[in-house]
Amino acid sequence: MGLSIAVAVGVYGISFGALSVGSGLDVWQTCALSALMFTGGSQFAFIGVVAGQGTGAAAWAAATLLGIRNGVYGMQLKALIRPPGRLIPLMAQLTIDESTATATAQDDHDERVRGFWTAGVGVYVLWNASTLVGALVGNSIGDLSAWGLDGAAVAAFLGLLWPRLHGRDPVAIAVVAALATLLTLPLLPPGIPVLVAAAVTAGWWAWRRRAVVAP
Repeated sequence: MGLSIAVAVGVYGISFGALSVGSGLDVWQTCALSALMFTGGSQFAFIGVVAGQGTGAAAWAAATLLGIRNGVYGMQLKALIRPPGRLIPLMAQLTIDESTATATAQDDHDERVRGFWTAGVGVYVLWNASTLVGALVGNSIGDLSAWGLDGAAVAAFLGLLWPRLHGRDPVAIAVVAALATLLTLPLLPPGIPVLVAAAVTAGWWAWRRRAVVAP
């Protein structure tokens, strides 16, 4: 699972590299974003603001807003995997949507650890390599959507999500998140609808928990 996610998402870095260079960043700046920031949503938000002639502060703010979720992932993974202290800084760099989803999808502790590292390292290597390729070839590869790269990450997440929809509550959460995203997508900047969906589903889940425990 970790390897399949790494391939699907890593190749998507080609589109980031091409779009980043097209927005005005050079090859080295583009590669530095992938190597250091390494969270796709934040990277796309950053270059989106830059392409729209926004300030560096605005680009940083947009990227930071989308990166907050990785801090939440880190707390969850630390409790779930219980890593030794020496590995925590490295795990922090590799804590992204894909490594978190792959780890939490496993029932066995050893498989969670294996899933995290396989997806995290795999995505990091392939994302950075494909970012370089995309930055070098730029617009010469034509329409990125024609290659299907714009849907690779979505397909990967659906593959992780589908096997977990066994009960009424998980299905309801998925439906609420999808509706919140669809309703806000035409109204808000890219990346923000996902955060709105996360907030809505978190609120809905908290309400459900209170309703269940209430006498």
